[in-house]
Amino acid sequence: MMKVKSYVNEGMTIKELIYNAAGEFPNNNAFRFKKNGEIVSESFSKLICDIEALGTSMFARGFDGSHMGIIGENSFPWYLCYLAIVCGGNVAVPFDKGITSVELENCIERSDIKVMFYDSKHDKIISEMKEKFADDITFVCITGEESSIEEMLKEGKERLSQGDKTYVSREVKKEDLAVFLFTSGTTSDSKIVMLSHDNIASNTRDMLKMEIFFPTDVNMAFLPFHHSFGLGACMVFLSSGSDNVFCDGLKYVQKNFAEYGVSVFVGVPLIVENLYNKVMKQVEKQGKTKTVNTGLKLSNFLRKIGIDKRRKIFGEIIEKLGGSLRLIICGAAALAPNVAKGLNDFGIDTIQGYGLTETAPVLTAERPWSLCAGSVGTPMISVEIKLDDVDENGVGEILAKAPNVMVGYYNQPEETAEAIRDGWFYTGDLGKIDAKGNLWISGRKKNVIVLKNGKNVFPEEIEELIDKIPYVSESMIFTREKYNELVLWCKIVYDEEFLKNENITEEQLAQRFAEDLAAINDILPKYKNVNHFIMDSEPMIKTTTQKVKRRFEIKKIDESWETATCYTVAAK
Repeated sequence: MMKVKSYVNEGMTIKELIYNAAGEFPNNNAFRFKKNGEIVSESFSKLICDIEALGTSMFARGFDGSHMGIIGENSFPWYLCYLAIVCGGNVAVPFDKGITSVELENCIERSDIKVMFYDSKHDKIISEMKEKFADDITFVCITGEESSIEEMLKEGKERLSQGDKTYVSREVKKEDLAVFLFTSGTTSDSKIVMLSHDNIASNTRDMLKMEIFFPTDVNMAFLPFHHSFGLGACMVFLSSGSDNVFCDGLKYVQKNFAEYGVSVFVGVPLIVENLYNKVMKQVEKQGKTKTVNTGLKLSNFLRKIGIDKRRKIFGEIIEKLGGSLRLIICGAAALAPNVAKGLNDFGIDTIQGYGLTETAPVLTAERPWSLCAGSVGTPMISVEIKLDDVDENGVGEILAKAPNVMVGYYNQPEETAEAIRDGWFYTGDLGKIDAKGNLWISGRKKNVIVLKNGKNVFPEEIEELIDKIPYVSESMIFTREKYNELVLWCKIVYDEEFLKNENITEEQLAQRFAEDLAAINDILPKYKNVNHFIMDSEPMIKTTTQKVKRRFEIKKIDESWETATCYTVAAK
């Protein structure tokens, strides 16, 4: 049997990456997805035809020279629109599929889009946007009965057959802007990251050179495409000639693994940990824990003498995960060490990486042959990492210099100048580097809370809303560990004069705050909801510039937790 080799794509733009892969593997599946309940495939050669047809139709409809929005669930039409946009030299602007109408309106205004592609699941929120932007934006549905994709593809193919080469001949340069991605935060505080073709292509090339991907791999495009990790991962696998498939939903991950023969999974800790724990519960339920432990001892012994039989010894466990899974890439937050070790022990290489939206996205990553549990690995080939303002423990702010560092923040020159100084991107994250060059993340300098599902929550955005409540002097968002996921809590310092003036008790104030907090939760995405809180009348610990010393305040909360009165807002 001929050994399959990995393919290193040298494309300098997204367009070149896709065309190179199609030239090398024209008959390989680029995507497989379900249509009317049946799995259909899209080869690389057909993908190029569809990109050119859709792009030609876009140009014919006057969509050229535009910022074009996309909102929807992960799907083939979503990614086809994305590729057609960027391969024509235009800018794609993905929006969070869970965004609120208030946030979407603000984001649309700030990103200057002229076209919005959306799926049928977002009909309701898009109908609101149509009322507000009817004269400025063209809205195009891409799924369901109202989809215009087939019509546009037909139109584009006809134009191509008649010799219209306007789209196909469009030159795309590596310095051209390709994508606008929103950072987390409030609609007013979030930034729009401008990524060029070079940013994305350079990071893709690094991934292909530093990890092992095969044209025979099957990747599940699970992470949302509006997230830099999900968008970039799909591009990496397309560029390697791999097949990309979609998940029917959280409950069907294992089923879809088997159904599609998934060999690679890119996910966040919450999903990976749940998969591992589910399998281990099945092992325990079947009374095979002792057998697994014996297998681990045998496997470890064999590996010490250079014999790797993990996938054979633990074939039954691998079958529970679809039978083909060989690699898991985890990012966005820290993966539980026992899960990473457990999966690796079973023969499923499990690696962690680190990056940001601003770095398109990967800065560092482990390698299957160079694991360092707890770290996020070493820098990518094109990435230089150093630490700034290092303390006595070797911890400092992580700085990066690389071709995948963003062009800047859209219409925010001051913020860009603050983030990129003398060619170095200041990540706002804290970390240390060990003797082997592995990066260890110590904390988030900017206070961002990374939930287990990969969502980022900026405490300040919620605190700003809470602080507007008349009786709240100050507030702080923090987390407590519960059921293996981070849950948002709030501490408020209330105005004692308010109690006197209103002639109410602290308990009555707590009831009022619960109602006010519920109202705030209603205007925020669910993952930003704060449903637990504590109250105090004593001012928080602050710096001389009146900024709350979060670390000290959290320590104070922890020390008094046993005697604290905790309140819960009833979930709707």
